[in-house]
Amino acid sequence: MLRWIITLITCATLSATPALAGKTLRDVSRVKGQGASMIQGLGLVVGLNGTGDKGTELAMARPLAAALTNMGNPVSIDELVSSKSAALVLITCHIPRNGAKIDDEFEITISVINSAQSLKGGILLMSPLTPRPGSPVYAFANGRLVIPEEDNPTVATIGKGAQMVRDINTMPSIAGSFDLIIDSPISGWGAASSIASEIDQNYRLSSDRLGNPLARVIDPRTIRVTVPENERSDPGSFFGHIMETDISGALRKLPAQVICDTRAGIIVMTGDVEVSPTIITHKDLTITTLVDPLAQPLQSDSDFAALQTKNGINNDSTTAKLQDLIAAFDQLDVPPIEQIQILQLIHKAGKLHARLIVDGVG
Repeated sequence: MLRWIITLITCATLSATPALAGKTLRDVSRVKGQGASMIQGLGLVVGLNGTGDKGTELAMARPLAAALTNMGNPVSIDELVSSKSAALVLITCHIPRNGAKIDDEFEITISVINSAQSLKGGILLMSPLTPRPGSPVYAFANGRLVIPEEDNPTVATIGKGAQMVRDINTMPSIAGSFDLIIDSPISGWGAASSIASEIDQNYRLSSDRLGNPLARVIDPRTIRVTVPENERSDPGSFFGHIMETDISGALRKLPAQVICDTRAGIIVMTGDVEVSPTIITHKDLTITTLVDPLAQPLQSDSDFAALQTKNGINNDSTTAKLQDLIAAFDQLDVPPIEQIQILQLIHKAGKLHARLIVDGVG
């Protein structure tokens, strides 16, 4: 055990690499016209232990009878009167703003429509998903349900429950120019100007070309990027290069914020974010700042990794850099969604010296 603890301490304190999350333009912006979308459909959940819709509810009985008939077991609606093992449900699937390709898989949410009391133990039969009624089918959903909140058993999820059968393309034309929309939590004239300067500097340094600025600020959230004449034969390559622009310098000029996107698994830090003395536990891992021995743990555990403290922005040696904590998470393979949960715990305890915004709320 001692060797394992020392390894964690080394990972957390000797790392000189900055946090990997939220460094590039891609993490904090989107192309105008490129947005997330939703596909949905109706489906049947079976295998419920007497907690499904009543068999007398025709909205459920009709599709269940049709499904059984299609499977080679024709039944009448009257034969399903006593059934309470199935439920009619609404299925929703969120498609991220970068679109989807055939065979991509996404999480789905399943919600009760009628009188079903619980979806626990249920299995979703194969169900088509579309953007709107009458549209072509874009995905099929099925799988075993998981109840994320025990006190709300009428809502369930299936990780990778939807498989795409048709592409969803969200990328607009970028042949001559394109507008980048900065995520609202970090928008502002100053931020937009700093990011535009980073775009120009990155391109000039990598291509050794001079000329008019590529990026021009239109408003506090919009930057217009002009594709150079010599790049227009392959605008996709130019776009990819621009979106990988390192904007960590521009982000440090902003007020201290931690912006989290749980769907994309992205954590963006602005300003100089610090963490006060605390002990953070997560499963079999505990991470603590090497300071006040009286700091009370948010939970208790026996295994720990220590974070070395530094003089903070107010010369306070009792704080640690959040960027070092995120770097330790990355090296210890803590999934982004779990990193966000830990950050919420730190913020709730009053130990995070920054505004925390999760999925636009904060």
